[in-house]
Amino acid sequence: MTGEIERAMKDLGIDLPKPAIPVANYIPCVIAGSLLYVSGQLPIHNGKLMFVGQVGADIFVQEAQMAARQCALNILAQAKAALDGNLDRVVGIAKLGGFVNSTADFTEHPEVINGASNLMVELFGDKGKHARFAVGVPSLPLNASVEVDAVIEIL
Repeated sequence: MTGEIERAMKDLGIDLPKPAIPVANYIPCVIAGSLLYVSGQLPIHNGKLMFVGQVGADIFVQEAQMAARQCALNILAQAKAALDGNLDRVVGIAKLGGFVNSTADFTEHPEVINGASNLMVELFGDKGKHARFAVGVPSLPLNASVEVDAVIEIL
């Protein structure tokens, strides 16, 4: 039977990607008690890194928001795999961490990471509201524009 979150995704026309395979020495998720820690996810879609470059130089804010949304979709794909395919086990999104590959004078990091935050609230409602940080960094792996990680409370 399809769960509540799966139905919400279907209603919104959202298909989760296949979970990305780690590119270094780490695992995608760790469950510790009632918390699921999801490693940082890049804006990869269909095996291809999207939105490459620095925000404020190569990438516009709107594109970076789409990158953050793709990172959030990848977080959910990893979470679904870790939770045996059942996103209804999510009690709440506790925290998102957002890294924006940006120029030194760029200051719209919160608006960029809203691309991820908005998706979580869109899908989970009040359970999707979370603590977070949104910071600028001078570079990210593979020259990605955005990377987002998550802490999710689970059953």
